[in-house]
Order: sequence, then C-alpha cells, then structure tokens
Amino acid sequence: METKISIEEVRHVAILARLELTEREELRMTEQMNSILSYMDKLSELDTRDVPATTHAIQLENVSREDLVNPSLDRARALHNAPQNDGVNFVVPKVI
Repeated sequence: METKISIEEVRHVAILARLELTEREELRMTEQMNSILSYMDKLSELDTRDVPATTHAIQLENVSREDLVNPSLDRARALHNAPQNDGVNFVVPKVI
C-alpha cells in the first residue's frame, strides 16, 4: 500500500489535537490513516459529474401548516383563571 501520511505527520496532528500517543498508537494511527486516504483516492476515481449535489441521503421536506390568521383568545377569558391579574395583564412576582 502506498504511503499517504508519514508517522511524523501523525505526530504533528497529535500535537495539534493535544493527544499523547504511544509509539504503538502512532504506528496504528499511521496505518489506519493511510488506509483511509487510500480509500479516498479510490473514491476519487468515480465519475460524479452527473450526480446532483445532495445534503441528505434521502430527500427531506419541511412539513409546516399553512400560516393562517385566526381570532385570538378573548382577554377576559385568558385572565379568568390567572391567580393574579390587573384586568389587563397577568401579575407575576418581580424577577431580578
């Protein structure tokens, strides 16, 4: 397998990510990253010119109800069961 990333690059990325890797972990990460990058090269060989760009694997549609203007609740009915009101507003404890 062709080497895509060196162990020095893996060490550099580990430092940037503030990761402390053992020598064994560095070797394993280098092998895994090389495998991933080789696979990415394989995917790059695919012709995707006629494939439309997508943001999701499946088409999603936002389901919303129609925005209709409806009559509001009458103020007297709204305040009827309030523990405290001043006839116009709900009265609540002061919050600082």
